[in-house]
Amino acid sequence: MSEPKEQRLAREIYAAVGGPQNVQKLIHCMTRVRMTIKDYDKVNMDQLKAIDGVIGVIEEDTLQVVVGPGIVNKVAQIMVDQVGVKLGEDFPTDLKDDSAEPAKSEHQKAKEEVYQKAAEVKAEHKKNIKPSKTKAVLKSISNIFVPLIPAFVGAGLIGGIAAVLSNLMTAGTIGQNWSEFIMVLKVIQNGLFAYLAVYVGINSASEFGATPGLGGIVGAVTLLTGVDPKAPLTNIFDGQPLAAGQGGIIGVIFAVWILSIVEKRLHKIIPDSIDIIVTPFLSLLVIGVFTIFIVMPIAGVISNSLVGAIMWVLKVGGAFSGFILGLFFLPMVMLGLHQILTPIHIEMIDKTGSTLLLPILAMAGAGQVGAALALWVRCHKNKKLTNMIKGALPVGFLGIGEPLIYGVTLPLGRPFITACIGGGIGGAVVGAFGNVGAIAIGPSGLALIPLITNGHVMGYIFGLLAAYAGGFVVTYFFGVPKDARKATELD
Repeated sequence: MSEPKEQRLAREIYAAVGGPQNVQKLIHCMTRVRMTIKDYDKVNMDQLKAIDGVIGVIEEDTLQVVVGPGIVNKVAQIMVDQVGVKLGEDFPTDLKDDSAEPAKSEHQKAKEEVYQKAAEVKAEHKKNIKPSKTKAVLKSISNIFVPLIPAFVGAGLIGGIAAVLSNLMTAGTIGQNWSEFIMVLKVIQNGLFAYLAVYVGINSASEFGATPGLGGIVGAVTLLTGVDPKAPLTNIFDGQPLAAGQGGIIGVIFAVWILSIVEKRLHKIIPDSIDIIVTPFLSLLVIGVFTIFIVMPIAGVISNSLVGAIMWVLKVGGAFSGFILGLFFLPMVMLGLHQILTPIHIEMIDKTGSTLLLPILAMAGAGQVGAALALWVRCHKNKKLTNMIKGALPVGFLGIGEPLIYGVTLPLGRPFITACIGGGIGGAVVGAFGNVGAIAIGPSGLALIPLITNGHVMGYIFGLLAAYAGGFVVTYFFGVPKDARKATELD
């Protein structure tokens, strides 16, 4: 019997990165196995990229191996099970390398070249970016939310189905006997969104070095469970009643960061004999009171102002705002600044039911697809380039843009700029339609369609088509370097 694909991928990835003993810890997101590598000199990048089933390899704060949705969780689970740890836990230090030497892959040279080129360009780009406190903060934000992305996608899709069925029932298309099933779907959806503060608190504590359980409690504090609505807690700044969830996840992240500082300090000064009792007691008491009376009021003003400002800009700016956001999103991604948008998306979903930003920003990847298609047509004699494009386009349509960006458009220069313009055109169309929101964060491109708010799917689809067309036309006429059109043969 042949080896299952996920087992083979796990084995071959380990072999290419120097074995499990060269991995400090491992998690996964929607499409990528993310490994914290101890020694990059032991990683064979060419071997890793050539593995059958590996879509791409990205080097950031972690080594990210793109294997695609659905299979990524299976591969990651197999990899951690083999060393006896859970996702996100540190690997044992006494591991031995039992991975078999993989046979040489017979992958097409086109696919190998596009991902190799993408890795080289991205590595060169990273050399020019200096470490900073801002980037460290963005990295922490990313680490907090990456484990939750599959939950956002799953709960979001279930919520979308519930909304469609509810509307059909209201319109009389289906009978009232569907009401109980719709309620079940909403209960499942609320298993994430109603208690998101708790999950964010746990992940924040893990990221900042606090006790995860305590972080979860701090998140739960913001829900004000048990408070009598007839006798609410009071906002000490304006005298108004505090609302459950006030301050959102922005407040939770900040409060848990303070918790980590307090807990670490207490561990140093409290005697070991009573540390297990006194430290969690004092930590929760101090941070709980601090969160309710200081963090929630201030973070509430910040989050409300932030969401309100974005809604106002999109409403007033319309197509212009959409164009600017779609135009500049990819440069933000290259600088790592896009990570700060994740809590903003979630705040918008929490307060309005959807994020109007994500569908607009998703147009940036569609512009890259359009630009790649134009290069394919104009540079058809360049067999090397066109085969690289063919290898990267399928995942580009699904919103995984790194192979196209770093392997095709960015190395050529002008196509990257014209692709960004295509993204701006798509963003303008979505902005002009207005109220095109996503009920959860996660994928982009065609994969985002099921998460678009009910009644606005066509606005998103027209935006995608406009971005494809815009990226194609602008690149076709203005973005094709002369050298790229020269005839070449495959090596």
